[in-house]
Amino acid sequence: MKKDLESPEDVALLVDNFYKKVVLNEVLKPFFEGLEWETHLPKMKKFWRFLLFDEPGYTTNVTEKHLQLPLTKEAFDEWLALFFLTLDEHFVGSKVLLAKERANIIAVGIKSKMNLLEN
Repeated sequence: MKKDLESPEDVALLVDNFYKKVVLNEVLKPFFEGLEWETHLPKMKKFWRFLLFDEPGYTTNVTEKHLQLPLTKEAFDEWLALFFLTLDEHFVGSKVLLAKERANIIAVGIKSKMNLLEN
């Protein structure tokens, strides 16, 4: 039975399963080739614990990191769809809704700065 995101272990499950999908996805895979996963995954787990549980310690500017990449609207849409799919496969509850809301806000903010929003 599915439960809400409640712990660091839940966030680890979410992040690990999400990135398993990302590296197999034809749209997203090119953006992650050559990435040092042993460094990236712990950062992403810390990021989502910060967003969902107000855990202190995450200080990286997410927008600045992404502005350096040749991202497309399609890539953002695919990222969100896979993230939402992963959430829905494993969890249900208020933190899932919060994760979706925060992911969407981040995507819209970055797309806006990159002039990728739909008119």
